[in-house]
Amino acid sequence: MAAIHLRVHEAGGPALLFEKVKGSKFRAASNIFGTLVRSEFIFRDSLKTVQQLIELKDDPVKAIKSPFKNFSAGLAALKALPKKNPFQKPVLFEEIKLTDLPQIQHWPMDGGAFVTLPQVYTEDIDKPGIMHANLGMYRIQLSGNDYEPDKEAGLHYQLHRGIGVHQHKANKKGLPLKVSVFVGGPPSHSVAAVMPLPEGISEMTFAGVLGGRRFRYCYEDGFCISTDADFVITGEVYPNDNRPEGPFGDHLGYYSLTHDFPVMKVHKVYARKNAIWPFTVVGRPPQEDTSFGKLIHAMTGKAIQQEIPGLKEVHAVDAAGVHPLLLAIGSERYTPYSPARQPAEILTIANHVLGTGQLSLAKFLFITADDDNALSTNNIETYFRFVLERINLKRDIHFYTNTTIDTLDYSGESLNSGSKVVLAAYGEPIRNIGNNHTGVFNNLNGFENPKPVMPGVIAIQAKAFSDYKTAAEEIGMMNIQLSMINAQRPVDDQLKTIAFIIICDDAGFVSETMNNFLWVTFTRCNPSHDMYGIGSFTENKHWGCTGPLVFDARIKPHHAPPVEKDAGIEKKINRFFEKGGSLYGVL
Repeated sequence: MAAIHLRVHEAGGPALLFEKVKGSKFRAASNIFGTLVRSEFIFRDSLKTVQQLIELKDDPVKAIKSPFKNFSAGLAALKALPKKNPFQKPVLFEEIKLTDLPQIQHWPMDGGAFVTLPQVYTEDIDKPGIMHANLGMYRIQLSGNDYEPDKEAGLHYQLHRGIGVHQHKANKKGLPLKVSVFVGGPPSHSVAAVMPLPEGISEMTFAGVLGGRRFRYCYEDGFCISTDADFVITGEVYPNDNRPEGPFGDHLGYYSLTHDFPVMKVHKVYARKNAIWPFTVVGRPPQEDTSFGKLIHAMTGKAIQQEIPGLKEVHAVDAAGVHPLLLAIGSERYTPYSPARQPAEILTIANHVLGTGQLSLAKFLFITADDDNALSTNNIETYFRFVLERINLKRDIHFYTNTTIDTLDYSGESLNSGSKVVLAAYGEPIRNIGNNHTGVFNNLNGFENPKPVMPGVIAIQAKAFSDYKTAAEEIGMMNIQLSMINAQRPVDDQLKTIAFIIICDDAGFVSETMNNFLWVTFTRCNPSHDMYGIGSFTENKHWGCTGPLVFDARIKPHHAPPVEKDAGIEKKINRFFEKGGSLYGVL
């Protein structure tokens, strides 16, 4: 099922309904959101209203200035109030077991079956009730490892998630955290679970507005039940009760490895009549979850820019796994009287970005300012070219060491731990990157197969990474060799046209597409450990370099393995896609 989904999604195909799921009486559906066009079609009746409400939140004066224009948005906001079902028991549901659910293993090395479109509901123990509740999409492991079948499930959540606040409060009181996992129901509920709302705002209110229908619920045995969901799993998480969870092929394109995470003691499992199990498959982006990100961006418009003064654009790059790479455009208004144009305000903006919500998980933040307002972060190659022409490698690189990074990012040497870097560029071009010339790299000892990636960026292969001491020695030798070559060939000085050197395991792969370059470089680098420079120096605790910036993007021993399809399964499903197969005409 997972393999079929991946192939259909890659082809831009339709949603899928699996009617005969092995080992389960329930049908399953995938690729429901599929593309941005499909997602926007699902919410065609409410999308503009949601955008209008978000704008009103950012500027309430608009409602006063244009009361008739905003009247419909005010009516729609009434849908935000959750509606308690008059039934005190979930009479629309039958009670089942965890093992009755479709047990889908998404990637060969996955530790078991997972829920990949869960809506995990928890309440604030100090402020109980749905208006202070949190709904998040945190993966649930249904089977495998040492979970007791039908009685336990794994609960994995990352940094900066609302459920963490709720568990922290429950732990302080020594009480279990009640958890309800909703699966299926209105599509708006799934989107609400991934919507980055401010802390303290209930996702159920957003689900009601987006879906045009109030979120309906009741309580059973002290657990909240979504009476519109297809399935509901209830249980409790006890203080300090953790269990190995994973591995799981995740949305960065690598396996999230086995680590201790909370275990949920299952209370009851419910299913609606004719329930359908929704699922998706994540892996190296872009996948179906990309549509969530694009849809959220379409809804929120300029909400983030209005929250961060001076910020014009920000783009979490999906091809690099979202959190590893942010591209931003800001303003430069600090010293309009000064003829010198260099990063100033954009450095303040960068700090604000790295302190805002889930943007704080960013690992590489590129930021610039464009006085002509012609640049866009969505045109990634043009954006990089603009930055590479202007970045002063002696001055414009700013590290944050020994800090937190995304839980799914294994470029650091331990879970949640790593570093960040801001690369800020502003002013007139100082580098003519033009077309890349690889000649200067052709005869470097220890390196081979130099390939141009884009103007100003070269990929070059090295032997497999062994340890950081050896890596420093290898790049030190590159530094010496390039410095000697540069001294001997000052006339054509090809090195001045290069801003970035990417050391990798396969230069052909990295240079083949822009997405390959983005994925390899920014998911496999820990800035403080894997960034070097030709002619590097440290002055008054500031690091810089006189020559190109070097990224060691080789796979490291502590990295998680990339997800790879199972050849046997791929061969097995070919019959569906060959001429005469059930999916041949559809695709």
